[in-house]
Amino acid sequence: MGTLPLTPTFALDFGSDVRSSPLETERMAITAEAAGYDGVLVTEITHDPFIGLALAARATERVRLMSGIAVAFARNPMSMATLGNDIHLVSEGRFVLGLGSQVRPHIERRFSMPWSQPAKRMNEYILAVRAIWESWSTGGRLDFRGEFYQHTLMTPFFDPGPNPHGNAPIWLAAVGERMTEVAGSAADGLISHSFTTRDYLEQVSLPALRRGRASAGREAGVLQVSVPALVAIGTDQSSLDAAALATRKQIAFYGSTEAYRPVLALHGWEQLADGLHAASRRGEWDAMAQMIDDDVLHAFAVTGSPAEVAAGLRERFSGIATRLTLNAPYEIDPLALDAVLAELAPR
Repeated sequence: MGTLPLTPTFALDFGSDVRSSPLETERMAITAEAAGYDGVLVTEITHDPFIGLALAARATERVRLMSGIAVAFARNPMSMATLGNDIHLVSEGRFVLGLGSQVRPHIERRFSMPWSQPAKRMNEYILAVRAIWESWSTGGRLDFRGEFYQHTLMTPFFDPGPNPHGNAPIWLAAVGERMTEVAGSAADGLISHSFTTRDYLEQVSLPALRRGRASAGREAGVLQVSVPALVAIGTDQSSLDAAALATRKQIAFYGSTEAYRPVLALHGWEQLADGLHAASRRGEWDAMAQMIDDDVLHAFAVTGSPAEVAAGLRERFSGIATRLTLNAPYEIDPLALDAVLAELAPR
């Protein structure tokens, strides 16, 4: 199988704070556009992302807006198709529908929705959304019949008609190989997890993405990959140490999750995965950070001064990521963040 071309540089997206209210998201989108970011990602954590995205769409003119991510299995494909179509309309064609599956306990126990065969279900989910959009675009009959979803009724009263900006791209968040293959076969791009390394991207994620594209006959074109990169930025030793500790805690939290074990296993860190999982079950969250040594920290995060972080991001992700978001799990100095952005700006 031939390799696909990869872009040598990446666009820089601003990731809104995961606990931001819709109004705060709107303000951050305005600030991000003024600062020169290429896009804004809004995550579904404590608030519905689509409300913040709608506000941001009305308050900005240039930046690309992405749900990064919206929980697919918390909604049916018709609901998601409607939301995606409306945000794409309000933003005048600047929206990207970023989807993710979440994990089984949240889907079943928090959302009270069905869970089974997540990769197969996600593939069908995306196809269903596209079928709904196609029906609206063409006026054709809606007749989607799958194993998990059936959409066979669309009367003129409920049909919004074609979107003047076309249909939004769909990107999919994935860690495991099967879901990444779905990103290649059914979606327009891959949203990587922060809990990843260059080795995992090169050896697992990109080959799976290529396999998915090949299976759908979509081998031409650039691999579209968004990476929310963990960074520990400091302007002096004290601030760098604090940032590194917070980042160790975040890595430990991710590493305790069984679904992300393959990333650690690739590096031969199975014992670390076992230890983190056991410690998490005992509630030893602070102690877990001490289990993340410097080798693990530097595999998952780019650390240093603003100039060092910018250089490290360019070295680590150029040729892999087409879009990059900085993930700083701590209160970051705005001036330091501006300095990284200035270093990463095209010269």
